[in-house]
Amino acid sequence: MTKKQGNPIDTHVGRRVRLRRMLIGMSQEKLGELLGLTFQQVQKYEKGVNRIGSGRLHQIGQILGVPVQYFFDDMPGGIPDGGMGMAESATAPAFEMGDVTSPEGIQLNRYFYRIRDARVRRRIIDLVRALAGEEDDASSVMADS
Repeated sequence: MTKKQGNPIDTHVGRRVRLRRMLIGMSQEKLGELLGLTFQQVQKYEKGVNRIGSGRLHQIGQILGVPVQYFFDDMPGGIPDGGMGMAESATAPAFEMGDVTSPEGIQLNRYFYRIRDARVRRRIIDLVRALAGEEDDASSVMADS
């Protein structure tokens, strides 16, 4: 018996549901309860095994406090048919969602956004960049944020 594989878009949407749920500290059980589902169904949604219908996705967005578009943001490969928007580049490096959705990535993100002082957040980014051995001109862009 082979393991059921989800559509790549369903998998991405499910990962975004999981990411947002974890960022706000909500359990699968609690999300399931608010949706009238079992935590196992939420688990299947998050793994991309079961497709989330549009109405249900809207409901999940309301519960998690994000617009439906959030679940499609940062989709690898951009638009499924290969089309690109004006700001996208065919040579841009792919963003790795796995790094952000790891337990450490989720904790880092959660605590980072609790820091109110933008200058402190900027210095943390500079520190992490230095520790990673990266040199990046993006600091001037981020400083204006």
